[in-house]
Amino acid sequence: MRTAHRVETVRAAEAELMAKLPEGTPMQRAAAGLAAACCALLGRGRVYGARIVVLAGSGDNGGDALYAGARLARRGAGVQAVLLGSRAHEGGLAALRRAGGRVTDDPFEVLATADLVLDGITGIGGRGGLRPDAVPVARAARGSNAFVVAVDLPSGVDVDTGEVTGEALRADATVTFGTYKPGLLIDPAREYAGAVRLVDIGLDDHLPSVPDVEALQHEDVARMLPVPTASSDKYRRGVVGVVAGSARYPGAAVLAVAGALRGGAGAVRYVGPAGEAVIGRFPETLVHDGPPSKAGRVQAWVVGPGLGDGPGVADVLASDVPVLVDADGLRDLDAAVVRARTAPTVLTPHAGEAAALLGVSRDEVEAGRLRAVRELAARFGATVLLKGSTTLVASPEGGVAVRANPTGTHWLATAGSGDVLSGLAGSLLAAGLHPADAASSAAYLHGLAARRASPGAPVSAQDVAATLPAAWRDVVS
Repeated sequence: MRTAHRVETVRAAEAELMAKLPEGTPMQRAAAGLAAACCALLGRGRVYGARIVVLAGSGDNGGDALYAGARLARRGAGVQAVLLGSRAHEGGLAALRRAGGRVTDDPFEVLATADLVLDGITGIGGRGGLRPDAVPVARAARGSNAFVVAVDLPSGVDVDTGEVTGEALRADATVTFGTYKPGLLIDPAREYAGAVRLVDIGLDDHLPSVPDVEALQHEDVARMLPVPTASSDKYRRGVVGVVAGSARYPGAAVLAVAGALRGGAGAVRYVGPAGEAVIGRFPETLVHDGPPSKAGRVQAWVVGPGLGDGPGVADVLASDVPVLVDADGLRDLDAAVVRARTAPTVLTPHAGEAAALLGVSRDEVEAGRLRAVRELAARFGATVLLKGSTTLVASPEGGVAVRANPTGTHWLATAGSGDVLSGLAGSLLAAGLHPADAASSAAYLHGLAARRASPGAPVSAQDVAATLPAAWRDVVS
């Protein structure tokens, strides 16, 4: 699992670490890791003679970049430093000069021919985008043919929230130190980070056990997924009920059932007007005309995909089993009703639906995804899966990390894909997973299936559903 901590936590951990080590040791560890990463990016035999530009701002971030530049200069690279800000890190600048690096007064000339640029303009405390004097230099770096490596974080992004409220320097890769930072895992800042590499500088023993944000990996999801035993039957494995579809949107019911059938529960019980379409595609489904409360025993409900103004939401919310609410079920959802439920509730809005629930604009949600998902979870007392370019899962309990989903593809933004995800997550709920585990593992498998189904080409929701078993095997094998 990749774990990320906010600035305040990182600084406290760094202070504890520095109190136990000789002065400057953490910075030297960071610089060594940064230089090694740059050597790997340049490739064997290409460091000597490489043209490297260090964009160094004030403070320790600039110091990390300058010390790394010194190490690269000692390996034969031609290193030029562009000093931005009120002052340069004295030790780092002196080390660069001793190694043969130089300071240039014309950043645009050296950037035009650079092979690699180290972005050390701002550190983890930076807020609100780049300073005006750094903007033309950053644009020149991005407009060059150089490979841009961000030092700890791309300059101009808010590393605590993932927000980008001004000009920022988009990197091809980011080398971060000690721990991931939330903004490196959450869009829009994640899009600026490129490939992210973590360098260990010895912070682990000084960081709290619960991070602010975490991203699952294969082994984490494998531990969560249900595994039948010799004594399992379809009821012991869980039955998920799906209330979805309408005369206008029967396909939503089919897709939600498709996701549910591939989610680990023993049976799927469908309630709604699209029974013929569902049975025609999936004859193993248990179909009932409704209402949900009369349909038979289930261990979890999914309600909302393609439902239109049809009934069922109130009936499902009155049940005493876990409920996942999506799409049309989220319209005019009453927070008091959700909070009063005794069983867990999972909400799965996209940005527009989240904006309606919060009473803000869609742009505000998309710009501040971490803030939005936390606020929704707190307001509704529910686990919230906020869909989008970075899918986030927040729990209603305090002191729990938000999960950022690392899988997926831009091709997943297609009609019906959310219906498949809802059915999959609901099935995992019925199989007995904790709500946050059900939501986050469903998002992980859903994104992984989309990658497999769409190697750089358009994909349909049916393709994603059909590929879920292969994604599941990838995770558990």
